Amino acid sequence: MRILMTTDTVGGIWTFTQELTTGLLTKGCDIALVSLGRWPTHDQQRWVTVMEYTWGARFRFQALTTSLEWMQENGDAFAGAAPQLLRLASEFGADVLHLNQFCFGALSTDLPKVVTAHSDVLSWAKYCCIEALEDSPWLRRYVAMVSHGLAKADAVVAPTRWMLDEVAEQFSLPPNQAVIPNGRSVAMATHRRRKLQAITAGRLWDCAKNVAMLSKVSSPVPLLLAGESNFPNGGAVQAPIGSSCVGVLPADELFALFRRSAFYICTSLYEPFGLAPLEAALCGCAILANDLPSLGEVWGDAALYFDDAASLSALLTCLAADRGMTAAAQARSLARAQLYTREKMAASYFETFMHAQAMAETNAVAHVS
Repeated sequence: MRILMTTDTVGGIWTFTQELTTGLLTKGCDIALVSLGRWPTHDQQRWVTVMEYTWGARFRFQALTTSLEWMQENGDAFAGAAPQLLRLASEFGADVLHLNQFCFGALSTDLPKVVTAHSDVLSWAKYCCIEALEDSPWLRRYVAMVSHGLAKADAVVAPTRWMLDEVAEQFSLPPNQAVIPNGRSVAMATHRRRKLQAITAGRLWDCAKNVAMLSKVSSPVPLLLAGESNFPNGGAVQAPIGSSCVGVLPADELFALFRRSAFYICTSLYEPFGLAPLEAALCGCAILANDLPSLGEVWGDAALYFDDAASLSALLTCLAADRGMTAAAQARSLARAQLYTREKMAASYFETFMHAQAMAETNAVAHVS
């Protein structure tokens, strides 16, 4: 099977598509990957180079700097990339389009189109904004593009049932729907003594990450923040009192920091799945998570939950005083994290692509008849 897949270079979708691309190539698929948003970073381009060397003609990559649909300047998010995506799909001989932006579900092609709903602006605003989003040309363009893309898609996938339900609350979805959890491959942590410290990671400027709550936490252990603190339109978020920012780290350095840390804190108000907690758990951290339905779906009883700064403070105090409790929490988080593998994710997506392809062929025959 030959798959054209879109990604973006800004957030976790890049990591997701790295894993899925590798998993599908291993299964025998050929992949043409197209990035959008901003030009790939040095580390992203290095990964592309390795993939081109490893897989040869079975892997192709093209970078576009077309805006993403959620960006403020989103006027060209669809029209600026659609012709090039269709051209590349034709040149590559794609059998299926896997689209990680909603709007491209509206591409004018008979090829089956599978859209993954990683998150969306309306559900983000529902949980992160005190007031409703102000009506604006940007928001109207966004809603129109997402609505049209989902209406024209052949299938929609989400990483959690919670995320699928949230998108369905805001938009009409095609009948063919699936929940496929994200998968991650990270080298296991070696047995070593860890520092009694907690870390959180991600786009620190995004209010969905809720890192400001850490300023209200009374912690007996150091609190570390890793990630981008600069707002896209200028300015930077300040580290909450009592915590330290370590900045944006390459993946290997971030994982090394996870392996030295006892706890990962997921403070998010909105987290459709959460790749960073999964990575931290695979590196041996105990997961401490805000008590959200989506995180409960992912982690079950393998995480320890809090619902405010006071309960997080109490949780950290208990764990710092009880090494046995900490070790047990780390073991539970690791065992759960090992369920979310690249291989399972790739196999589930391959099955979804096969189903979408079979449905498209059946519809084509019915149309001719």
